Amino acid sequence: MPRRDDPQRDFAEALLDPSLPPPEGLTGPDGEPSADRFAVYRNNVAVGLTDALADAFPAVRRIVGEEFFRAMARIHALAEPPASPILLDYGAKFPDFIAGFPPAAGLPYLAAVARIERAWREAYYAAEAEPIDPGAFAGLDADELPSLRLTLHPSLRLVRSSFPALTIWDLNIGDEPPATVDLTGRCEDALIVRPRAEVEARRLPGGGFEFIAALCCGETVLTAANDALEASADFDIAGNLVGLFEAGAIVAMVRERAPVVSETRS
Repeated sequence: MPRRDDPQRDFAEALLDPSLPPPEGLTGPDGEPSADRFAVYRNNVAVGLTDALADAFPAVRRIVGEEFFRAMARIHALAEPPASPILLDYGAKFPDFIAGFPPAAGLPYLAAVARIERAWREAYYAAEAEPIDPGAFAGLDADELPSLRLTLHPSLRLVRSSFPALTIWDLNIGDEPPATVDLTGRCEDALIVRPRAEVEARRLPGGGFEFIAALCCGETVLTAANDALEASADFDIAGNLVGLFEAGAIVAMVRERAPVVSETRS
């Protein structure tokens, strides 16, 4: 068996694994071993992590109900403790956990809703950047557009779903009774961005996901548009660019100059 000579590690592992006994040498104020006190502390840690997930995923919580959510979140919290002391960062792996959680298999869209909530949270706490004025785009020559590279807002996130997850999320973030959603044949790609004070969530048209994903990777507008057209023959480059400007998602443009070819004479 491996040596257990790290008291802090032993303490942390015992906190998150109810099958482990309290660490050796742990005593209460009276100097006596106190398994009951440790059990209370262990439970408080699990409750705190569950509460953090409940705050970060309110739509998921509303969809499945409080009891189911807390049971699911507690299992995840014990299996995936925080990697950072900042609880605002906690929950990045929760959507993938939901996708593989057998009791949630009857709600196949739930993981995508959780990914939207995680993207919303990341966007909210992302770095600031000032969107450029749409007038800058109007001043471009037509032949400059294909080689243009766009820098997108640091808060921008993309979420792809084979279900109408954005609609489901939107119906479950308020207090109104959610309406029935037709799940058949409705895929939704979502753009999440916070250009200024408020986070915005927008549904992307066909090819929009591929277009923005390519721009995020530093591709030119032409290359990004080709990727989008492969995904959707109805892709509208002008409409998608206007949508990005309206969302405040573009913070810089780089015009690439054509290479200068010098003529050599023999």
